[in-house]
Amino acid sequence: MVDEDFKGTRLRRFRVDVGTIICAVALVQSLLLVAFGYWAAERLVSRLGTAAHKINHDRVEDSVLAFLAKTEAAIRAIADSPSVHVCGEDGEQTAEMLWTLLEQTPEIDSINVATDHGHVLMAVRYPVPAIRQVLRADGFSTETWHYKDSPDRDGGDAKQRFATTSISAYRSDFDPEKRTWYLEAMKAKGPVWTQPFMMSDSQELAVGHARPSARADDEGHRRGLVVDANVSLGHLSRLVGAFGAQGHGESALMSSDHHVIARSDHPDPVRELESPDSGVLGAIHAHMLSVSTAGGADDQAFSIEHEGSRYLVQTSHLPHTRWQLVSWEPEELLLGGLQRSVLWSLALTVSFLALALIISLRLSKLVTGPIENLSRIARRIGRLELDDLPIEPSRVLEVQHLNQALDESARSLKAFSKFVPVDIIRQLVAEGHALGPSGSPKRITAMFTDVEGFTSISESMPAEVLVRQLTEYFNLAAGIFARHGGVIDKFMGDGIMVLWGAPTELEDAEYRACLAAIELHAEMNALNEKWRAEGLQEFRTRVGIHTGHVIAGVLGSSNRLSYTAIGDAINAASRIEGANKELGTRTLISEATFEGLGGRLATRRIEELAELRGRQTRMVLYELLQIEHQPG
Repeated sequence: MVDEDFKGTRLRRFRVDVGTIICAVALVQSLLLVAFGYWAAERLVSRLGTAAHKINHDRVEDSVLAFLAKTEAAIRAIADSPSVHVCGEDGEQTAEMLWTLLEQTPEIDSINVATDHGHVLMAVRYPVPAIRQVLRADGFSTETWHYKDSPDRDGGDAKQRFATTSISAYRSDFDPEKRTWYLEAMKAKGPVWTQPFMMSDSQELAVGHARPSARADDEGHRRGLVVDANVSLGHLSRLVGAFGAQGHGESALMSSDHHVIARSDHPDPVRELESPDSGVLGAIHAHMLSVSTAGGADDQAFSIEHEGSRYLVQTSHLPHTRWQLVSWEPEELLLGGLQRSVLWSLALTVSFLALALIISLRLSKLVTGPIENLSRIARRIGRLELDDLPIEPSRVLEVQHLNQALDESARSLKAFSKFVPVDIIRQLVAEGHALGPSGSPKRITAMFTDVEGFTSISESMPAEVLVRQLTEYFNLAAGIFARHGGVIDKFMGDGIMVLWGAPTELEDAEYRACLAAIELHAEMNALNEKWRAEGLQEFRTRVGIHTGHVIAGVLGSSNRLSYTAIGDAINAASRIEGANKELGTRTLISEATFEGLGGRLATRRIEELAELRGRQTRMVLYELLQIEHQPG
């Protein structure tokens, strides 16, 4: 017997082709394993080598970035401090803060604070540990050195470590406005890692991280301030030297102007700025210049030949510094053992070809059967038949994932159906409605409900109690309306708008709506008795029903739609519900709805023509009497 879900010839052919395709793939796969096994293994080995090299490269990069971030954080903390001063009583407190940060960051050689007056306060590690104060005057500077014990010394309390061992003072020509770190920070108007420069005290190449900071002085004048930390290139060389300890290669740091600022292939730190022109680093630099990637912001991975050896190369750009980290590793040392293993693996591959073919055939059966069953489940989900969907167990991971995805889709649609009635969705899909605003004229019966005195009720009870009562009330009402063919259009606070005859045509809509109203009052009486026993307030529901022509369909904006009905009949039904308050009734129906009843339910004509709020013409209304009724 042909499955109803797969009557189409195209689906049937596709189902048969799946098994055939899997068998063909298995056979072709076996042939390819023999023909291209070595090629695939070589590529795998190359990727493994590249990955291993990149891991070592990333470790060095992480170490450098961590060091840079630590330095940047220290300088930012000083620059953001509200009481940084170079001289005076606050200058002593600033000196203590600079010294403490110098102790905590052994990679930093000096921390400097310079003002636009030309005054400088420094905490220096080399050539001797000291607090150095420079006060600038016309044409000269007065330097005062407060010599300290080594900031790297352990033990003792903080006050002892900061104690001054001796003091010296003299005149000099030191001018911070001529220093590289000061000039680049003022030019950048923001934090900057400087180009390498020669430190005047230690006569060693260094880089600095400088950050300008503006603030008001005691007279309220806005003054400039630059905070800087200097790091010798020797520290950076020790960081990049970690690559050789973790692998078989070397690494180097290049500045944006193509100078080497740190390298692990030389035992000594960089003493002079120069471009690499020899060795492996020179070959790498020449290659990067030829392809215009030297100093670029993109990470690169490539290989080069140098003096008969092949090297794997990784480069990465260090943010905020304009530096480039370059690492290289001999391919033979990294991959030689793996390549020899490939030859043995290739020999074993032939032995497993027959086994692979058998497994592939078996897999075809494990895949096609569950997929066919999952297709049936997907068709049921497409028809919004979301209850009691079967679970398709399978040992195939992808089939399990597909099964889980379909289950999640069904649960999501089930949750969505609580907001949009399933009948509406099915009707729109069956009629082929486009997902855009549309509507058509229909004759419907509309009902509006409202809870009498809800405002005062809501003000007199806790929110959680009110929500629980509303939920019970809405659940009861929704069940009644569904039994009588009504579709809830929307919930409006304590009110409900219900349609009979949209989206699907419905015979005897007036009679069904009135029966629903009578049953709602009867069921509410029982619910109110339960609430009274619990000490809760009762809900008295008022109902208005009207029959007429409306425009019903998908209405709203282009990206947010809702199925609803609009027109005078809707407005009239809402006004009829509101008339209950003035007339002291609980259920009012219009004359059009009354005529549709054909006398099957007890009603009472309201003798006076009712004046409805917002309408110029009065209407004939009938009260639907609340009597026991069992539909036949």
